[in-house]
Amino acid sequence: MSTETFRWPPLESNPEVFTDYMRGVGLTAEWAINELYGFDEDLLGMLPQPVMAVIANVERLAKADDRQRGDAALVKPGLFYMKQHEALDNACGVIACLHAVYNTAAGATLPAESILARHLATASALDPAARAAALEANVEFQSVHKAMASEGQSAMAQSQSDVRHHFVAFVLVDGNLVELDGTKAGPLIVAEGCTDCLRGAVAAVQQRLAAGEYSDRLSMMALCPAMN
Repeated sequence: MSTETFRWPPLESNPEVFTDYMRGVGLTAEWAINELYGFDEDLLGMLPQPVMAVIANVERLAKADDRQRGDAALVKPGLFYMKQHEALDNACGVIACLHAVYNTAAGATLPAESILARHLATASALDPAARAAALEANVEFQSVHKAMASEGQSAMAQSQSDVRHHFVAFVLVDGNLVELDGTKAGPLIVAEGCTDCLRGAVAAVQQRLAAGEYSDRLSMMALCPAMN
């Protein structure tokens, strides 16, 4: 089905697709997005360390919609957080990546002429809602996004009702593990005094699974140093 069904078609939760996408817009080859195969320590240890950010693709259950809505007061200089408004219908995958890259060491290595770096230069001074409008207006990003939405192994969603999952990012900010989700009121501190993004994010997801906030149909990826 044509990607024209959506303004921003949904992406498959596929580390190769996400790595190709981010490198296509400027992420350097020293970084990659890898799959998290499970919660056991042996599986976590397979990822190149340190993990910069975790991107979770989750099915949020209806009864959890009003929980942990985030705090707009946490938006401050040096933290990149953007909203996801209606026109960015299924852009949550790229929004999670922007939150992951721009708030970690990966953002410091972007080539100045890259799409990612030029977009950050435009959006950094804007408020979260205006950042959403800036992404919607970025035709370079939208062109790459539609091309990457055609990649992967899963069948494309036929309509918005077929889209059940949502991408969110977890990063470390000032010694706290913070969830960045553009559909919430603002960033959400999920663990104070956290020094390990990977294990902190896994613990947060496990807690939400146990509480019935997420279904068990989820996948997780990590922004890591690339393996040589």
